Amino acid sequence: MNGVPSDARNGAPSDTENGVPSDTGSGVGGKDSSGAGRAVVLVAAVLLLACAGLVGYGLLDTEEEPEKPSTPTAAVTYEVTGDGTAEISFLGRNEDGTATVVRDAELPWKRTVRVPLGMAPTVAIVLGEKGGQVSCTLAVRGKHVQRATAMGAFGRATCAGALPADGN
Repeated sequence: MNGVPSDARNGAPSDTENGVPSDTGSGVGGKDSSGAGRAVVLVAAVLLLACAGLVGYGLLDTEEEPEKPSTPTAAVTYEVTGDGTAEISFLGRNEDGTATVVRDAELPWKRTVRVPLGMAPTVAIVLGEKGGQVSCTLAVRGKHVQRATAMGAFGRATCAGALPADGN
């Protein structure tokens, strides 16, 4: 009707001017939005590739970290027999020489540990105020080394041996 688009007759702006769609600058379908969209896709692709590369490097890195020099050890078996409970201290696999303490250990008690060569494997027992009688034994590499007995209230006994530094 009269060559004027129907929207213009109502006073609304027209999407077309002389039959040609106009660029409203809204970014939809214009040059600016397609360039920005490509840039976003490109940045996302680069980030995705970078992440994949880092993950791939972590999964494909087959180099093992060098192990610390291992200290040679020997198997030592500590055993405490008797009735009731006792406090037991023994040397296990720690190179600083500190003992492990088991308080109120139920008897009989037995533990096999690795002790660094050159250290002196030791097990000490202490009875409580109720006393009693308990014995400790020490075996190195399956061979009996020492036996000791504690009796009475707060009785004490210690079994110790030697582990030569050369492993013989």
